[in-house]
Amino acid sequence: MIRTATRSAGRSMAIALRIALFSSIFIAPVGAFAYSAANTAGNGLSGAGFVLFVSLQRNAG
Repeated sequence: MIRTATRSAGRSMAIALRIALFSSIFIAPVGAFAYSAANTAGNGLSGAGFVLFVSLQRNAG
């Protein structure tokens, strides 16, 4: 009985570590981009971001 509990706890820990690893792999680049975009000078309304903003505003109403 103890072996079964230990195995399931070990498997649960392995699954939790995999989830944390894959989440950090996919979320870290987004966070890095957001951090670098927040540090840029100006109001951020230039280039493709501005075009996307305007097109979304037009489609919204």
